[in-house]
Amino acid sequence: MSGPRTPDDGGQDLRPVAPGGPEPVASDAMEIDANAALTADQVPAARAADDDSNADAVERVTLSSRLRQTKTIVSILVPLAIIAFFFALNWQALSKVPALIAGASPVLVLVAFVVFYTGFPLRGYRWELLLRGTGFRIGPRDSTEILFLSWLVNCLIPAKLGDVYRAYLLRLNSDASLSRTFGTVFIERILDIFTIALLGIAAGYWSFRSGLPPEIQAVFGIAIVIVALLALALFTLRNFGRRILTALPFLPHRLVEFYDRFEEGVFGALNRRQLPVLGGLSVAIWMTESLRLFFVVKAFGFPDVELGISGAVFVALIGSLLTAVPLSPAGLGIVEAGIVGILTLVYNVPLPEATAIALLDRVISVFSVIVFGSILYAVSGKPRGAGLSHPAEAAAPAG
Repeated sequence: MSGPRTPDDGGQDLRPVAPGGPEPVASDAMEIDANAALTADQVPAARAADDDSNADAVERVTLSSRLRQTKTIVSILVPLAIIAFFFALNWQALSKVPALIAGASPVLVLVAFVVFYTGFPLRGYRWELLLRGTGFRIGPRDSTEILFLSWLVNCLIPAKLGDVYRAYLLRLNSDASLSRTFGTVFIERILDIFTIALLGIAAGYWSFRSGLPPEIQAVFGIAIVIVALLALALFTLRNFGRRILTALPFLPHRLVEFYDRFEEGVFGALNRRQLPVLGGLSVAIWMTESLRLFFVVKAFGFPDVELGISGAVFVALIGSLLTAVPLSPAGLGIVEAGIVGILTLVYNVPLPEATAIALLDRVISVFSVIVFGSILYAVSGKPRGAGLSHPAEAAAPAG
């Protein structure tokens, strides 16, 4: 049985301590581990201790503090300035973009919205299965709620800190191991990248079966290299990761302990019996991303734009891959430029139509997450450590 850890139940109070004093930060503040990361080599040695022992306090900052930091403000303002400059530079062509967006079919926009949000329960269920593989059970409602809150953070703060926040929220509301949870988030991202690469290559070959343009050949080459590097990284992590760490005498023992639990999370979550289900869920999840763009294009009804399912899959997955660039929240500015560039250069979509498609698609995939995520944060007890809806149960690790 698990629940939020408080001083009353003998556990350590996980509410953050304000710098310079023992007073707790306001309980309704969204807290993010400022030093945690998804891989062991990104975790500073001074912060390497896992929350399993609760031996060391980990520095945390509120979301409002993070948003006020200079680098966060710059990461938001610079892409917005670039987008504004792009509009100013091409104003004559782009002046009709607002009218194009206003003329989109509300019904098909709603369909795109519903299809996109269907992916969140699927993502929550996939994460539930990954956690179950490490020996931790959580309900699909709790996993989906925590995951959606992490998406809110990713849409507001760069560097994918929402993934860190997801692990922190689970730890705050249960007895889950923080480092093992990092492992499940890490392997989830690996599954996503594999799925994006494979679906993107398949959709690209089908979309350009008459001949691959040089730009697409370059994209395919990058995708193949990424998949090969990830496979090599997993092989090294599984067979030599601990040996490499123990061979470095200057690393503290706690970092090795952190790595051990992280590796348990990675390879405990990814067991053979669950691989077909995890693979099928990953394909279904990324098809919701692709169908969202497909229905956005259909909503405009442009007579000179015929993207098709394969084209929508290819463009949407390229856009999703660009969100991994940690320079701005949710890839702001980078994803829009990538989608517009592919639509105009590869699919010969006129610039105004391509811009309207990219902006409406991002309204659904980013702006709506900010709106609904903020509402969920206001009513959810998870950021305040209220515990899981159904107390988590310990389980034998699958496989």
